[in-house]
Amino acid sequence: MYIKGVGMTKFGISDKFSHQLAYEATLKALNDADMNFNEIDAVVCSSLEWFFSVEKQRHFASMLSSMFKTNKPIVRVPAACGGSGAALWFANQLEFNNILVVGAEKLMTGNSEAITDEFMMAAESKWEQTQGLIFPGQNALVAQEYMLKYPETTTEHLALIAYKNHSNALLNPYARFYKTEISLDKIRNSPVVCSPLRLFDCSISADGASAAIISKDKTDINIIGSDLSTDYLPTFERDDNTSWDASTITAKNAYKQAGIGPSDVDVAELHDAFTSVELIAYEDLGFAEKGKAYKKIEDGYFNLDGKLPINTSGGLKAKGHPVSATGLSQIYELVKHLRNETGARQVPNAKIGLAQNIGGAGGTVSCHLLRKIGG
Repeated sequence: MYIKGVGMTKFGISDKFSHQLAYEATLKALNDADMNFNEIDAVVCSSLEWFFSVEKQRHFASMLSSMFKTNKPIVRVPAACGGSGAALWFANQLEFNNILVVGAEKLMTGNSEAITDEFMMAAESKWEQTQGLIFPGQNALVAQEYMLKYPETTTEHLALIAYKNHSNALLNPYARFYKTEISLDKIRNSPVVCSPLRLFDCSISADGASAAIISKDKTDINIIGSDLSTDYLPTFERDDNTSWDASTITAKNAYKQAGIGPSDVDVAELHDAFTSVELIAYEDLGFAEKGKAYKKIEDGYFNLDGKLPINTSGGLKAKGHPVSATGLSQIYELVKHLRNETGARQVPNAKIGLAQNIGGAGGTVSCHLLRKIGG
């Protein structure tokens, strides 16, 4: 399949409902593709439809039917924080010619306690959640396990990841932290949320939507690899949390489909729900040797001017994380790089991009590889 067009809204606090945000992102994708909605054969959407939301709407697919005035097939694919990445993988399996894939979320109407409670429904609910193990705590335990096994990695390396992503978001008009400078010292000295994770190690919620139109018709962007894997929901059921099996499996399969390896990737968008998740992904995706990612972090290997720029958009950390819209926003960023349309944050001569989207703590992982065709 090929990508005809992409679109997204600004991530942040919006007065629009999720279906209105989805409509806005879709119009931008249609405009980018020079298409009208009548040319779309099917829609795959993603939204979690939160219980605390002011929208009070539990049938997102049908709501989009009302918005687009269509009776064409619309199917919803929820996968927690990995929703629109999973939706893109699902759409890529379908036989329709032109498919709209759209993800949207309205998070900022709920208070922090309500959002946290809803987020934890994407994790294990029978043992861990009842004991108060929220996502920062769960991921802090993963980070602790990693640092015990690889003691060369410290909180300084996590701070450098956060600083990199905030520096990138400064240049992204769609990022929640656009033009908001955060110093490395502020990151280092921010409050501890759950050791070793500090405030700036954690991604930030946002309202937003993103969309992509994929097609069998040849365009300038080819989806050369697309895979999805799952893993046990409770992290305690896994033998080793210093590597997430779903990440390594889906990356291996996507590379095989594309006929390339990690060294061929020019730019990547990784699921940095926490800085420790991005660090582990460096190794799971083959960008660094196991336990050695800290060296490349110190060398600036993943910085905007480094060998492999990662999360040039600002990532979930600084662009914002509207859950079901996150995966397709990664695709948006990659397509813009491959088309040389990202301005000050442009990666020169980018030909191949990788997007990794994760639902839960490694529970559902999608990996997509894009290639620029021609000039």
